[in-house]
Amino acid sequence: MKKTRLACTAFTAFVSLTAPSAFAQSSVTLYGLLDQGINYTNNAGGGPVWEMVSGYAQGSRWGIKGAEDLGGGVKAIFQLENGFDVSSGRFFQGDRIFGRQAYVGIQNERFGTLTLGRQYDSVVDYLAQTTANGNWGGFMFAHPYDNDNTNNSFRLGNSVKYASPTFAGFQFGGVYSFSNDTNFANNRAYSFGGQYENDGLLIAAAYLQVNNPGAGSTGALTANDASFIAGRMRVFGGGINYTFGSATAGVSYTNSNYKDPTGNNYIGIPLAATGVKLNTLKFQNFEVNGKYEFTPAFSAGAQYVYTMQNYESSLGNVRPKIHSVGLMADYNLSKRTDVYVQGVYLKIAGASTQSILDNAYILGARAPSSTDTQVAVRIALRHSF
Repeated sequence: MKKTRLACTAFTAFVSLTAPSAFAQSSVTLYGLLDQGINYTNNAGGGPVWEMVSGYAQGSRWGIKGAEDLGGGVKAIFQLENGFDVSSGRFFQGDRIFGRQAYVGIQNERFGTLTLGRQYDSVVDYLAQTTANGNWGGFMFAHPYDNDNTNNSFRLGNSVKYASPTFAGFQFGGVYSFSNDTNFANNRAYSFGGQYENDGLLIAAAYLQVNNPGAGSTGALTANDASFIAGRMRVFGGGINYTFGSATAGVSYTNSNYKDPTGNNYIGIPLAATGVKLNTLKFQNFEVNGKYEFTPAFSAGAQYVYTMQNYESSLGNVRPKIHSVGLMADYNLSKRTDVYVQGVYLKIAGASTQSILDNAYILGARAPSSTDTQVAVRIALRHSF
């Protein structure tokens, strides 16, 4: 009996000494966010509509992320993140179970982070945070059709990503996404960007190119994931944010170029009239935004976007202009729960494309307007855990 007690005591002491360090070497976190509200659109296909919809200021999600300390400043990391519709419970992101993110990788304190899987491109990682939609405004504040992906309409599959450590406020990174096709360049993507952050100042820039976005189901940007279906997508831009006291002001510029575009998954119909070939569709987006925290619990923000569109078809070139104004007020009920109200007005002016693109469309509305203007308003509850 004494020997048994002695053995148990020794084992207990060994566990108490070794277990804390073992558990400290790895961690797994379950997290999530629910954004649910009611939208009103004044003209969606010809009439007004009220609807309950999910994930506008931020996409509703739940996820698991973790790290294991491998020693010497090196960690193994992973993240699995699901996007879903609170209204119906169904999956978002093309009905993928982990459609928002799914990757595994290695992180080194000195040399940076290398990850593999389904991930964000560099426009989302760096540039988007200088825009209102990629920072605090969300879905409805996106540039027309989210033509530059600053609202992360899609992720890149089959991707290898590198992110550097931060050097004196500067960080850079890049992504390469495989086509997984015998034609190596078919539906592949590559992207790179960087940022500098210091004492309230943020400067960021990024570049993204995708060959044949929306082609097939196994490449970098598949048919049920792409915003535009085209022969080639090319995006670049830069932005600056500056925070001073309770105020933040920002400006950004993005340039999007689509070669041989045929469709858009938001409006779901051809981008040219029957018998007309659309050769190139270009967007230049100029944005000014600002946000002010009146109290620790209450803030309000505003955004204006001026978009120059270049529609090059077999009938010639036309250059409509798109004006968008967004306003948002947010009140925190606690550290994890808030209520917000936002509204967007969009107007198309100038030459006609003789296509669906002449009809105003705010991202997230049920359908394009039957006219060149559209208004959408939302009130919602958001909770994170």
